[in-house]
Amino acid sequence: MGGPGGRGGHGARFDENGNRKKIDFKSIRLDTVKRVLAYLAPYKWRVILVFISILISAVGSIATSMFIRPLIDDYIAPLLLQGDNPDYSGLLRLIFTMAGVYALTTFCGWFTSRVMAGVTQRVIHDVRTTMFDKMQRLPIKYFDTNTYGDVMSCYTNDTDTLRQLISQALPNVFSSCITLISVLVSMLLLSFWLTIVSLIFVVLIVFVSAYIASHSGRYFVRMQNSLARVNGYIEEMINGQRVVKVFCHEKKANEGFEEVNETMRRNATAATGYSNMMMPVTGGLGYALYVIVAIVGGVLVAYKVPNLSLAGWSVLGVGTIASFVQLSRSFIMPITQVSQQASSVVMGMAGASRIFDLMDTEPEVDNGTVTLVNVQRSQDGTLVETEERTGIWAWRIPQEDGSVTYTELKGHVTMQEVDFGYVPEKPVLHDITLYAEPGQKVAFVGATGAGKTTITNLINRFYDIDDGKIRYDGVNINRIRKADLRRSLGVVLQDVNLFTGTVMDNIRYGKLDATDEECIAAAKLANAHHFIMRLPQGYDTVLKGDGSGLSQGQRQLISIARAAVADPPVMILDEATSSIDTRTEAIVQRGMDALMEGRTVFVIAHRLSTVHNSDVIMVLDHGKIIERGNHEQLIANKGQYYRLYTGAFELE
Repeated sequence: MGGPGGRGGHGARFDENGNRKKIDFKSIRLDTVKRVLAYLAPYKWRVILVFISILISAVGSIATSMFIRPLIDDYIAPLLLQGDNPDYSGLLRLIFTMAGVYALTTFCGWFTSRVMAGVTQRVIHDVRTTMFDKMQRLPIKYFDTNTYGDVMSCYTNDTDTLRQLISQALPNVFSSCITLISVLVSMLLLSFWLTIVSLIFVVLIVFVSAYIASHSGRYFVRMQNSLARVNGYIEEMINGQRVVKVFCHEKKANEGFEEVNETMRRNATAATGYSNMMMPVTGGLGYALYVIVAIVGGVLVAYKVPNLSLAGWSVLGVGTIASFVQLSRSFIMPITQVSQQASSVVMGMAGASRIFDLMDTEPEVDNGTVTLVNVQRSQDGTLVETEERTGIWAWRIPQEDGSVTYTELKGHVTMQEVDFGYVPEKPVLHDITLYAEPGQKVAFVGATGAGKTTITNLINRFYDIDDGKIRYDGVNINRIRKADLRRSLGVVLQDVNLFTGTVMDNIRYGKLDATDEECIAAAKLANAHHFIMRLPQGYDTVLKGDGSGLSQGQRQLISIARAAVADPPVMILDEATSSIDTRTEAIVQRGMDALMEGRTVFVIAHRLSTVHNSDVIMVLDHGKIIERGNHEQLIANKGQYYRLYTGAFELE
C-alpha cells in the first residue's frame, strides 16, 4: 500500500481538509522580510554601496531640477539685458557643473544595476542551495503529499519573484523614498504655497494608487498560486502521457487543463490589468498637477504675492516656477514607482513565504545512535572495529555506562504487534507480527491495499510505527541511525528511477565507492551484462530521460544490479518483476536467486508463481496477516492463498 493519498494528499501546502492553502496578505509577515534580509547579510557591504549609490543618484536627479532656477533667474535672464558683450563664464560653469552631476548620476545608476545583479544571483543561488539541501532531509511523506510541480514551482517561479523583489523592487522603492524626501525638501526651499498645492493634489494620487495597488497585489498572489497549479497539472500529464493515450483521455485532460489555465488567465488578466492601469492614471494626474502648479504659480507672480520658503521671504520669479514645475513631475514619479512596485513586493514576499514554507517543513527525525561499522574478528572471536573493508559489518551500540558493544550484521528482522496508519485515525496495519531469520525468503501476498508495501516502508523507516516493535539483529530500529539502517538494506522497486549519466554511474549509485569490476560483477549477477554490452558504448552509454531508450525490463535489470553492488544482508523486492515479460522474468529470476542467496529477503509478490519457493509466505488482507506458512502448507490449508493460487495467478 502506498502513501496517504498520493501526490495530491494532505501536506505542508494543504490544510487539514485537503484544500490547497492560499497565500494572502496576512501571510506576508515581518519574519518573512527579516529572513529575506538575512540572505542579504553576507553581502551587506555591497548592498550598502548600492544604497549609497542610489542615494547619490536620487539626490543628483533632484539637483538637476534645482539648477533650473539659477540657470534662468541668475544667468539667462541677466544675459538678455547685457547688450552686445555678455559674459558667459558663469553660465558655462553652471552648465559644466550640471554635466558633472548628470555624469555622476549616470555612473551611479550603472553601478547600482551591475552590483545588484551580482548580489541578487548570489542570494538566489544560496536560497536554491538551502532549499535543495533541506529537500534531501525531508521525509518521504512530504513527497507523497505534495505534487512535484508544486515543489518545482518553488525553484522556478517563486525564486524568480524573489529575484525581482531583490534586484528591482527593493532598490526602486528605496530610490523612490529618497527621491520623495529630496523633492519635498527642494520644494520647500522654493515655495511653501506651491508645496501646499502639490501636497493636497498628491493625497488624491496616493489614495488612487493605493486602491489600484491593493487590488493588483491581491490578484498577483492568486496568479502565483494558479501558476503552481498549472505547473503541477502539466507535470502530472507529462508523466502520465501513455496512460492518457491508452485510455483516450485526451479530451478530459484538455478540459482539466482548460480549467486551471482559465483560472490562471483570469487572475493574470486582473493582476496585469490593475498593474497596467497604474501608469496612465497616475501619469494623467501628474499632468493635471503640472498644469495646476503652472496656473497657481502664474497667478502668484501676476499678483506679486510674497513667496515664503525655508530660505525666508522672497519674490516669486519665473525661474522658481519653472524649477517647481519640474520638481512636481519628479514628485509624482516616485509615487507612481512605489505603487507599481507594490505588486512586485507582494509577489516576491508571497514567493518567499512559499520558499520558507518548504524550508520550515519538519525534517526527517533521526535520533538513532546505533551505527554500522566495519569489524574484524580477533583471535578470541570478539568483534573489533576497524577502518579497513573486511566484508564483516556490525552494529555499534553505545551503552548507558559509556561503553560500546558490537552485534554482527546478519539480517535477522522481527516485527512484534505492529500497528500503523498514515493518518492516525485511519490505521492501515493491525497487530503485524513476523520473524525473518537470516537467509530466509519471506513473501507478502494479498490484494492491492492489503498493506504489503507499507510493511517494507516501515522496515526502511520511511514512516515510523504507531505501536509495537521492529528489531533488526535484536536492535530496535528506532535506535539505529536511518542512513546506516538504509545502507544495510537493498531495495528494488516496481517503479524504476534511472538518473542522467552512464550505465556504470547508475549501477554505482548503489555503492558510490564501488570499482568498475564490482559494478560489472553486479550486472552479471543480475543478468544485465549481456544487454549492456550490446548498447552503443556498453557501460559508458549515457542514459537520459530516466532511461527512456531502454525497455522496462532492461531498466529493471539495471535497478537490480544497482541493489546487487551494495551487497546488503537484507533485500526488499517490491514487485520487482511485475513489469517484466515472462521470458525476461525467467532470466531475471535466475540472477535474483543468486542475489538472494544467503540474504534475508522480503518479496512483495505480483505473480504468485514467483513466491512458491519462499520459506515463509504471509497472506495479508486489510492490514492483517490472515495466513502464514510455506507454499505446500498454505495449499494444504485450502484458505485464501489456495483460492488465489488456484483461481488466478495474478493478484491484481
